[in-house]
Formats: sequence, structure tokens, C-alpha cells
Amino acid sequence: MPEPSISTILADRLNAVEARLRAACARAGRKREDVTLVAVTKTVSSEVAAHLLGLGITNLGESRPQELWHKAAALPSTVHWHLIGHLQRNKIERTLQLVQLIHSVDSLRLLQAIETEARRQGRSVDVLLEVNASGEESKTGIAAAELPALAPALTTLRHARVCGLMAMAAFEEDPQKTRPTFASVRALRDRLQTDLGSAHTLCHLSMGMTNDFEVAVEEGATLVRLGTVLFEGLGDA
Repeated sequence: MPEPSISTILADRLNAVEARLRAACARAGRKREDVTLVAVTKTVSSEVAAHLLGLGITNLGESRPQELWHKAAALPSTVHWHLIGHLQRNKIERTLQLVQLIHSVDSLRLLQAIETEARRQGRSVDVLLEVNASGEESKTGIAAAELPALAPALTTLRHARVCGLMAMAAFEEDPQKTRPTFASVRALRDRLQTDLGSAHTLCHLSMGMTNDFEVAVEEGATLVRLGTVLFEGLGDA
């Protein structure tokens, strides 16, 4: 039998993921349309990523700004790009012109630099604050205990629109063990929203990856970042 095409492989994997997302939403009493799948294409080429567009997936995520620039140039403008990795300040100018959402704002200094550049460009940009919810030294992000103190600074922003939080749980063989982390991020978001009032609407929680996205959805994730479950074995395709 001939080898299945990349599109066939991706379609099968997307169908399986979709079934899992629908089940997780049902368990949580949520609507499936309230959760956006962001396909993380960092391990595959632009050619492989392009197959997703024909399958109805237009939200693509990259960890490195340079790779996002490269793929944005190669793929249609209908793609909604998400930066999910660290953004250096010297790469803000070009990145703002391409992204729909920056998930990984990990310091007030970076947020203020984004605000300054967005104002210079005469645009607004949606961002999420990255929280180090697991407390692991290997992970970037704002310490959970420090987040509430940022509220006064956030209320002064006019061009960087804070739309929620991003977080990663520590890897667990049993995904259920990630539940307290995701629940704590949701509680942090709710507290920050109360502190901010109408200054920003924190409608998004970007949390959940291949190993734990179903638990994240059950705990309120609105964006799940999935790479391995879609692209494993396709990196050299």
C-alpha cells in the first residue's frame, strides 16, 4: 500500500484531537467554539504547515520570532500568527506587523517596550502575560506572586492590550496532576481582572499542550498550543 500523504496524516490527527477537545469541553460544560487550537509549527517546514490551511486550521504558533517571520513570508496572509516563545526587544518592530497574538510577555519591561513600539507604529497589539505558574527555575514568566502588583502599570497601557494569561504546567506522566496549576492560573486571571476593572478584558487563558490539553480545557483554557500530537514524525517531511 502507498504511504499516506501528509495531508491525510494531519487530517487523521486533527480529527482525533478534535474529538478529544469536544469531549473535554462537554465535561466542563463549555462550548467547543470557546477553545482555539493553535498548531505549533516550530518543528516542521512551511511546506508541512501549509497542509493545515486546507484542513481549516489557520491559527499557527511559533516559538522564535525569526522562524515566524520566515513562515509568514512563505504562507498566505490568511494565517493568524501566534508568538508563543520569548520575544527579544530588538525583534519587536518586525514581529508586531505579523502577529495576531503574543502569548509570551514575560516581564513588565518587555510589555512597556511593546507598548512603545505599537504606539510608534500606530497600531494596537493583543498580548498575554506569561506566568511561571509551576515555579520551575527552567521556565520563564512572571512569578505568580508578583502578578497582582503589575495592575497599576497595566492600566496605563493604550496600545498593548492585555487579553489574559499564558502558562505551562510541569510535565506529568499523569495529566490530572497538572490540574492544580491550571486552576491556579484561572484564579490569578480572575483576581487580576478584578484589579484592572475595565482597563483590560482578560478573556484568554493560553494553557495546555500535547500532554495535558484536555485538563487545561476543563480548567478554562481558551487557547491550547499543540505541536507534537499533530506533527510528530513529520519534521523532515
